Amino acid sequence: MSMMDVVGLRNDVSNELEALDVNDALGSRKVYDPAFDHRMRARMPVDRYAAEYNMEHKRRGLALIFNHENFDVPQLKARAGTNVDCENLSTALKALDFEVHVYKDLKLRDLQKEVERVAQMDHSDADCILVTILSHGELGYLYAKDCQYKLDVIWSFFTANHCPSLAGKPKLFFIQACQGDQLDGGVVLAPKDRTETDSSSSMTFKIPTHADFLIAYSTIPGFYSWRNTQKGSWFMQSLCHELTQHGRKYDILTLLTFVAQRVAYDFESNTPDIPMMHQQKQIPCVTTMLTRLLRFTDKK
Repeated sequence: MSMMDVVGLRNDVSNELEALDVNDALGSRKVYDPAFDHRMRARMPVDRYAAEYNMEHKRRGLALIFNHENFDVPQLKARAGTNVDCENLSTALKALDFEVHVYKDLKLRDLQKEVERVAQMDHSDADCILVTILSHGELGYLYAKDCQYKLDVIWSFFTANHCPSLAGKPKLFFIQACQGDQLDGGVVLAPKDRTETDSSSSMTFKIPTHADFLIAYSTIPGFYSWRNTQKGSWFMQSLCHELTQHGRKYDILTLLTFVAQRVAYDFESNTPDIPMMHQQKQIPCVTTMLTRLLRFTDKK
């Protein structure tokens, strides 16, 4: 298995690897489709062509954090430092008006039951929902306490057809986990002028059932994700910083761009005793199906 942590150093502190439609419908045409099942309808929470999501509901919404430290799978080590990630993220999200719920070391069956329960709730008075998973992973899979699973097992509960009260609203997923066992050694860039001597609507309309999702991964497919045993993972450190400092100022994709910048430029492994793990880099990866700008504006 590729999921065993590799222990090293960064700034004298121990680090670990985590480890053909012929005739397209015109967008401006108000089309009524009698075949559109009434059970699939949901009230649009914002004007059809609004540039930003409506964040003026009574509640910000739920934030679920599934924090995995210990595992029943023999080859998976305990994830030292994950509780720091969990605490820091909880604090950052509460400051943005989320109602945070933390779940520790759930087995897959219990994790699915909780997600299904939340998806069946009425979120009509909420702006959005946010789910974070802190765990081990490999390409295409994450780990619950007892076994591996695919992420779509979780987010599929929140598609517009399964959770109508979140239709048209942001559904955010943050994933701190490995996506493989490859390492990123990076490339050295020199300043441009460096020299040899330098030393430094009102009408009914459809939306796609998978619209309005955002999934932010700590690393790109196939690669390791780094975690500091005392300060937490590089990705979560950076995410919490941006949410805390600029969470109400910028839209979410701008925030995640700055998160990627921090992870890419501010962190590097320092494992001189393990040359292949030494001076390694990491870059987060974002998949977005958002249809509007998302800002965590102040609650009135």
